[in-house]
Amino acid sequence: MSNIPQQLHYTKTHEWVRKDEEWLTVGITDHAQTMLGDLVYVELPEPESAMEEGQEAAVVESVKAAADVYCPVPGEIIEINEDVIENPQLINQDPYGKGWLFRVKPYEQKDQTLLDAKQYTQVVAAEAH
Repeated sequence: MSNIPQQLHYTKTHEWVRKDEEWLTVGITDHAQTMLGDLVYVELPEPESAMEEGQEAAVVESVKAAADVYCPVPGEIIEINEDVIENPQLINQDPYGKGWLFRVKPYEQKDQTLLDAKQYTQVVAAEAH
């Protein structure tokens, strides 16, 4: 079973979300990076981009597949992780730490449609069958 930290929130499309002050840090889950394999390319959104919930924000590519990364909430991209552009393997090595992708400042501070770790575990388990 994949590593699913309890303190994070998740989406059904395999993004993880960590609330930091008034922004959210977003990356792809351990499950997603495992399914993709060794990552070779990352395309991140432009800082200051306006995003809708569920809008394609980034692309990660491995030797065997490419996957879109979606913005989990409506908001503005305030920072991107330049390190993963130079070294996509950081996502494979440390998906919940150095492998984060972008930070978004939500337009509204409200309860989002994010999953908790238990709900996300059920999503991953359902996909395995």
